[in-house]
Amino acid sequence: MIEIRFHGRGGQGAQIASRILAEAAFEGGYDVQAFPYFGVERRGAPVTAFTKLDKRPIRVKSQIYEPDYVVVLGDGLLTAQGVNVLAGLKPGGKVIVNTKRRAEDIKKQLGGVKVAVVDATGIALNNKLGSKAAPIVNTAILGAIAKASGLVKLELVLSAIKNSAPVKKEENAKAAKDAYEHTTEA
Repeated sequence: MIEIRFHGRGGQGAQIASRILAEAAFEGGYDVQAFPYFGVERRGAPVTAFTKLDKRPIRVKSQIYEPDYVVVLGDGLLTAQGVNVLAGLKPGGKVIVNTKRRAEDIKKQLGGVKVAVVDATGIALNNKLGSKAAPIVNTAILGAIAKASGLVKLELVLSAIKNSAPVKKEENAKAAKDAYEHTTEA
């Protein structure tokens, strides 16, 4: 089973991203689960969501403690009090981060784990998703996940976005495509 944990802040769309990724993976032949962890539910508070993928039926119904991938919707969460994005990361796992910083710098900050980075905030703003004060980065980060993981084809992600995005379907799909093209790894 492949397990993905999303770290975001309320309003960034971590829960929706986990659900859209699951939809794309389902279309790609996986059995899937996607669910949020509910804690303090207010805009800006740290939130967590999960996606599980497997070619066999998934019978375990629990949150993810040892993820293969960790997706961080804002690099401020890398140092946020009470948030440990590396908790339980499997050996060889990868962290995918929304940041303007270079992949090598994030890799060094995280102690040498594999990383992929993309400026999902800039991409979201370029596609008029959210506002400068509250950009909606979830669809952009889905493009980065497709690129960095290779688990789901970009075409399936774009289709899932167009099926699930409540508004601005084309802009959201373009954000994912832009992020796929601009994701770098270290």
